[in-house]
Amino acid sequence: MSRIGKKPVAIPANTEVSVAEGLVTVKGPKGELHLAYKPLVTIAVEDGEVTVTPKGETVAHRSLWGTYASEIASMIQGVTTPYEKKLIVEGVGFKSELQGNKLVLNIGFSHSVELEVPEGIDCVVEKNNITITGISKEKVGQFAAVIRAKKKPEPYKGKGIRYSDEIVRRKEGKKSV
Repeated sequence: MSRIGKKPVAIPANTEVSVAEGLVTVKGPKGELHLAYKPLVTIAVEDGEVTVTPKGETVAHRSLWGTYASEIASMIQGVTTPYEKKLIVEGVGFKSELQGNKLVLNIGFSHSVELEVPEGIDCVVEKNNITITGISKEKVGQFAAVIRAKKKPEPYKGKGIRYSDEIVRRKEGKKSV
């Protein structure tokens, strides 16, 4: 049984949730999000709450029950207060800058790495700190993961791109005799 799916999701005063055939729409002060869902669950909006119930007792029904409840809760939170991820670029000569709609990273390669900032996401670069904000939790997390994957932090000197709350376990280098 899904513990997340059992709990109804509360809708704040300034947010509107509507359910049509296979589509949930959440409108709030920061924007609008859509979620297409499978007909294995029933989503209902009543008395300022969203409830998700499975239509059957198979594994697929129960797994989607909690997943959709969690996604709707994330959508409601995102349209009221945007999600934010912070990345830190560490290393001698490593730098990042924003050129129009492209994030340009100089991270020790012979060429600079250019990444297109997805639509609906704001990116701010201050020195070697990158702040990604947006109303979609999925898009913000995915774009942050793509940036980090370009140069993961290495354990000897700590060079690379890491999340601001990530702790890099350091290793001791070679010992000279």
